[in-house]
Amino acid sequence: MNILGINAYHGDASASLVADGKLVAAVEEERFNRIKHWAGFPAQSIQYCLDVAGIGIEDVDHVAISFDPRANLGKRLAFVASHRPSARAILDRLRRQGKTLGLEDQLAQGLGVDRRRIRAEFHRIEHHQTHVAAGFLLSPYDDAAVLSVDGMGDFTSTMTAFAHGTSWNEFDRVYFPHSIGFLYSTITMYLGFPYYGDEYKVMGLAPYGEPEFADQIRKMIRPKDDTFELNLDYFTHHKTGVKMKWNDGAPVVEPFHSQRLIEELGPMRSKDEPMTSRHDNIAKSLQVVTEEIILHMLNRLYDKTKTDNLCMTGGVAMNSVANGKITAQTPFKNVYIPAGAADNGTSFGAAFYVWNRVLGKPRNFVQDHAYWGCESTDAECFRAVEDAGLPFDSLDQETLVDNTTDLMLDGKVVGWFQGRMEFGARALGNRSLIADPRRTDMRDIINLRIKFREKFRPFAPSILEEHVSEWFEIDEATPYMEKVFPIRKEKHSLIPAVTHVDGSGRLQTVSKKTNPLYHALISKFYEKTGVPIVLNTSLNENEPVVRTPAEAISCFLRTDMDVLVLGNCLIDRHRPDFPERLRKRVPAETT
Repeated sequence: MNILGINAYHGDASASLVADGKLVAAVEEERFNRIKHWAGFPAQSIQYCLDVAGIGIEDVDHVAISFDPRANLGKRLAFVASHRPSARAILDRLRRQGKTLGLEDQLAQGLGVDRRRIRAEFHRIEHHQTHVAAGFLLSPYDDAAVLSVDGMGDFTSTMTAFAHGTSWNEFDRVYFPHSIGFLYSTITMYLGFPYYGDEYKVMGLAPYGEPEFADQIRKMIRPKDDTFELNLDYFTHHKTGVKMKWNDGAPVVEPFHSQRLIEELGPMRSKDEPMTSRHDNIAKSLQVVTEEIILHMLNRLYDKTKTDNLCMTGGVAMNSVANGKITAQTPFKNVYIPAGAADNGTSFGAAFYVWNRVLGKPRNFVQDHAYWGCESTDAECFRAVEDAGLPFDSLDQETLVDNTTDLMLDGKVVGWFQGRMEFGARALGNRSLIADPRRTDMRDIINLRIKFREKFRPFAPSILEEHVSEWFEIDEATPYMEKVFPIRKEKHSLIPAVTHVDGSGRLQTVSKKTNPLYHALISKFYEKTGVPIVLNTSLNENEPVVRTPAEAISCFLRTDMDVLVLGNCLIDRHRPDFPERLRKRVPAETT
């Protein structure tokens, strides 16, 4: 039984394949077309999933899509009647929804096959149902409370439920126009971060500030019963809609705050304007109030469920700072957040919804790693390096790990390209930039010379899972960098490159079971230094994470990265026979 899951015409378009109740492949379309957060139809992702499974589209039994234009129709009509949105807002919405019709034909066209070859049954599943499925059905829990919270999907921004077995009972929903995701996006754009998905920058900026504006933010959103509501005086989206442009590319969202927000917080920052303490303090205030709302909902949800287990999902569940406070500030003891908690994960959420809910099959799969994407053989890596005309060493695994750690100890920044590519926003040791976390200068080196991004942006500590309690104040498995925990104070000076300004770290716990090579690398670093941690960030430069060896080499050449490890090939920019013309970084247009 093959089930193809699709997230199309939302940000982070993706595809997944579930075979007999087990996830086989999952990937985002941005990794193929190199457009961040691409929001069209994921034809290349679909083809990849079919190729991994060794099947054709005619072998797919069910196709599950993570939206349903008919969902919450009564709520939609009631909103139009009571709020009378502009004609433009209605037409924009109809145009976007029009793209979601005729998916059967789009699938055939995208794969270049005759429509008659597709025999699958199609299922359109409400957006938040697929989020809940991604959060709970892939979790290790038999029962759990579930909070699904994002910007908006199928007219709903938030849903709470109690799940057991393969089903769940809903408690509360928050409908358009109320959305904590919209609040965070509004302030993100107001702070001069205009691009879709920039919310994580505000989360990284917040620790530099003080909650000076928290009372002003509290005027914009407030708890209401077991959920929340926005004060719509500060927004315009309920009248004009959220103006979005997809155009088969990166989503573009126009600001939707009202003049009242400007009166409350002051003038909006342009993206080229310097950051000031005022901006830091607004970011901090937004994060504080966001956490208050999330924790309010979770404490109320616990009162209803009395379970130790929580599943968090949806784009707001990517707020790793808030996630790290759940077990300390709510009664929940176990928190599961899937790889791909945002809209990208609704592709496998939709597929498992069909397997477990529609077809009534028992659960037989737990997602315990994120390595579901493309991979390259050592031979393919070898050919790519030769094609680029670069000198390299081909090493056995033990020597490769030993040499790589020595290079890190020498202050080198290493691109690490191994195995199957990660699904989701975060590199987890297969498409990573790694470095020595003990160096005080390493964060600035990577931000300014390799990533070419804001100086305040933090880096993650990848830590051997068996050593978490020695270095962090909270000991929880965190395989997807989905939680931020306080680093023990006595350890701050030992790992300055991954200790954020507030003494926290967005850690990744590394398991020998799920990534033995990365675990071996960190273990070798630990053996040599007494520190079971390496600095980890994504192998890219203002682009989606690299997918192929050629893309990794291109990134290597146009940055000041010192070393690139592709499979068993080690390329050192500083070796004597490295081409002189490539020793300095090559501008992107000439690579």
